[in-house]
Amino acid sequence: MTSRRGLATGIASVAGLALSLLALPVTPASAAPAQPSADPQATAIAAADRVAAAGAVGLRKSSSESLHRVSTTLGDAGLYYNSYERTYDGLRVVGGDAVIVADGTGRVRGTDSAEGAAITVGTTPTVDAARAASVARGQLPTVSKVSKPDLVVLGGAQPKLAYEVVVAGRTAKAPSNLHVFVDAATGKVLDQRDDVKAESPAKTGTTAAAPAVAGTGNSYYVGQVSIDTTGSGSSYSMRDPNRSGISCGRENGSVFTKSSNTWGNGSGTDLETGCVDTLYSVQTEWNMLKDWLGRNGIDGNGRGFPASVGLNDVNAYWDGSSTHFGHSQDNQRQATSMDVVGHEFGHGIFQNTPGGAGSGNENGGLNESTGDIFGALTEFYANNAKDKPDFEVGEGVNLVGRGPIRYMYDPNRIGDPNCYSSSIPNTEVHAAAGPQNHWFYLLAEGTSPSDGQPTSPTCNNSSVTGIGIQKAGKIFYNGLLHKTSSWNHKAARKATLQAAVDLFPGSCVEYKATKAAWDGVSVGAVSGEATCNSEPPKDNDFSVELSPTTATVEPGASAKSTVTTKITNGNAQQVKLTASGLPSGATATFSPDTIQSGATATVTIATTASTPKGTSKVTITATGANATHTSDFTLVVGSGTPPGCGGIAAWDSNTFYGPGDVVSHNNHKWTSTWYSVGAEPGAPGSWAVWTDNGAC
Repeated sequence: MTSRRGLATGIASVAGLALSLLALPVTPASAAPAQPSADPQATAIAAADRVAAAGAVGLRKSSSESLHRVSTTLGDAGLYYNSYERTYDGLRVVGGDAVIVADGTGRVRGTDSAEGAAITVGTTPTVDAARAASVARGQLPTVSKVSKPDLVVLGGAQPKLAYEVVVAGRTAKAPSNLHVFVDAATGKVLDQRDDVKAESPAKTGTTAAAPAVAGTGNSYYVGQVSIDTTGSGSSYSMRDPNRSGISCGRENGSVFTKSSNTWGNGSGTDLETGCVDTLYSVQTEWNMLKDWLGRNGIDGNGRGFPASVGLNDVNAYWDGSSTHFGHSQDNQRQATSMDVVGHEFGHGIFQNTPGGAGSGNENGGLNESTGDIFGALTEFYANNAKDKPDFEVGEGVNLVGRGPIRYMYDPNRIGDPNCYSSSIPNTEVHAAAGPQNHWFYLLAEGTSPSDGQPTSPTCNNSSVTGIGIQKAGKIFYNGLLHKTSSWNHKAARKATLQAAVDLFPGSCVEYKATKAAWDGVSVGAVSGEATCNSEPPKDNDFSVELSPTTATVEPGASAKSTVTTKITNGNAQQVKLTASGLPSGATATFSPDTIQSGATATVTIATTASTPKGTSKVTITATGANATHTSDFTLVVGSGTPPGCGGIAAWDSNTFYGPGDVVSHNNHKWTSTWYSVGAEPGAPGSWAVWTDNGAC
């Protein structure tokens, strides 16, 4: 994963598609706070979108690429994590995702992008879609459905033009929803990614609103509990009325219904009882996410997913859109204990954070570990006397008669690795969960807990002091919001260290514990990772101002302004001056164009006879070695009245436009077909983002 953060990170201009795009700086948390916004999320999104459109350093790797936002998640510390997908010549790039972090004042706090080389592939396949579908079909022994092949670019170290085909069916041991990537040039399989995340390792709809009521559930694992159900009178169902998408029913059947609102008989073999445990657990997990982590539902946007019990298998799994629970090997218990339910829905959280589910064994191990961590968080939040919280996975289910299937405090107890090594990328995914599970335990509890939890070894023979599971959960989750599709242990270390700094400003206790825990599982230091000294960073910095800040000229005339820089912290640095947002036909010249901070320069903005009348906001960007700042200059050409068209808003060089936006410019009506800032309708190359609807 490529990460950009801090004062030294600027925004590069983009030449792709001959567009002139607004350049904005990435500003640090330590910068002077901006004025509060009435809508912090909208402000953060706008800032992130502008950075994406401008092609921030590390985000865009070729002129044919574009980024578009797919989700925004509010984390702690007032930070908004904006997830973007990449396209290349209009094709979706699998593994080309990025995250832009911004706060509610519009400051961009960092960027992360999936690792991969610049894309230079052709976009015309030599293998047809029918052959790709046939190749994909052959990857499963039992096939129930094959999707229409989708032509994509498969990113990574060696990008390839490929078909993505989703094949539904079964492997020899479990259900499968397999994404197969077929080389569009050779017909060979390049990669496979299965939505189904099974609990058992290989080595062994929405309905009309109804009244919300609290039902009585007789569970197997936690005794009698209250569960949220839907219904009234003599008609009730195990559909959650308060948590959209959450329900429980029989495998391959319908949601449980009955005439009373009392559910289950407490038996381990009763399926309705299994649904009591499942509903109680996922409702508890939902509450934990809200109260401890500030997350809105399993998907982060107020929605969850259905569950079913009665799977005829010694297993439980997540299939990408629902959870399925089987039974223990002796068939005496449903696999619906709180940690197992929390684990399976944890896969849903992993999939619905930036970067999606990803692929590969190391990524898969982190996915499995994420499930275990959310299972443990849910148990500790519930603090149920009949199922006391712990860091063992599936001990109550006793899936195959050997007790827990994983020990987070000592994964090696069942042969899984405690420590990260170069073999992890080739380790079976459930075993590969070991290092991050071990890290989380060390962060939460330390090596020698004082609360009755077991001692835990480290890989470097160090001692670690835990910070408690709630703080550990916050750091883990906010780190997860930096995730990209190339997620690995090094990226997780870097992200969680940054999260510790963001979440606990002015304190290094949490940061040091996070670092010590990663060191303790042999995940070493990463280039560019956050540091902490208990004080705000004191890097070299400067300010920039313009005088005057506005001018009115006739077409063909010029305007001048003095650019003044002042050192605000540290030492002087070299500063490069540039301008963006100029109207058509106008140019900006700086004298000189490079200065030392603390010095001044003059900018001359010259128009031509063809420069259209109207008002433009010209952004002067001062890019230094350690910081980047901007200042705006308002240029009025002629009367200042833009050439509008019957009430249609005139195009503004500083406005961020998306598909469907309509503007007027040069007495024509234009419709936006893509994302842009400063791309003038009618200019060379503007066909890529604007459609001319004719004169008006």
